[in-house]
Amino acid sequence: MAAKQYRDISAVIVGGTSGIGLAAAEALIRAGVPRLRLVGRNPERAAAAVDHLRALGREAEIAALLADCGDPKAAKDMAETAVAGIGGIDLLVCSPGGNNLPELLFRQPIAQINRTLMEDMAPTLNACRAVLPAMMEGGGGCVLNVASDAAKVATPGESVIGAVMAGIVQFTRGLAIEGKRNGIRANAITPSLVEGTALTERLMAEGSFSKKLFEKARPLAGLGPTTAEDLAQLIVFLAGPGAAKITGQAISVNGGISAA
Repeated sequence: MAAKQYRDISAVIVGGTSGIGLAAAEALIRAGVPRLRLVGRNPERAAAAVDHLRALGREAEIAALLADCGDPKAAKDMAETAVAGIGGIDLLVCSPGGNNLPELLFRQPIAQINRTLMEDMAPTLNACRAVLPAMMEGGGGCVLNVASDAAKVATPGESVIGAVMAGIVQFTRGLAIEGKRNGIRANAITPSLVEGTALTERLMAEGSFSKKLFEKARPLAGLGPTTAEDLAQLIVFLAGPGAAKITGQAISVNGGISAA
């Protein structure tokens, strides 16, 4: 099944109220996507994101859905509400962000490791599973999961985070193979350091282990630092008709930090 034109897409963006997700929403609206639902957990941030997008002056129909997709039921309810509001789901972008920062394995308590495994992977898996029935009923769709280059490059302090991100990438590839019979494409986007986001601010906090780690990586971005807008442009391309035959891929956007 050919990918839909942007004007025909109904989109859901998990993590769409800030950072990469919000930048993706802006870019999709500019590309002509007419119906969007932004999924987040913070009511004030969600309201501000909707107001910001509506101020772009486009005619897109935009609303926010409050849901914690780490909860399978909340993800299912979110998908059902989205379908009722926009008539179907053609595009799912999952960029829920991560709460857990790099740290050497021996310094991480087991409870923290288990929390990282669940908190950073569950929202993407639950959201994807929740929207599949709508995509199958609609004859196809596109799933774009934002992970990290930690899935591909072994880095000190990212043994657990890397395992989670590799899990999201492999999950996305499996989804691509399962979904192709129903016209569903699935790809992962794997940035490294993304400037200007709340997570990067936390990563670069004074005195943190992650600050030392990424201060070494930052100069390697010879093509310039990666921004949320860079990722948004790739999301727009992968969601559109020009990417109709691209599925099961994990694409890095890192300014040259690595050739992952």
